[in-house]
Amino acid sequence: MNDQLLQNFAVRVDIGWDVFVITGVSLFVIAIATVGFQTMKAAMANPVNSLKSE
Repeated sequence: MNDQLLQNFAVRVDIGWDVFVITGVSLFVIAIATVGFQTMKAAMANPVNSLKSE
């Protein structure tokens, strides 16, 4: 059923494995950068200021 539906489209695009690898690596780099930034921000903060506000 799905094959017959897809046959009716005029343009067909094949997605290779490289698209998935590039996307996965990009997401991993963004996640590591975000966690690293938040970690450095917390490490540089003065703990006394955090304790005062709580």
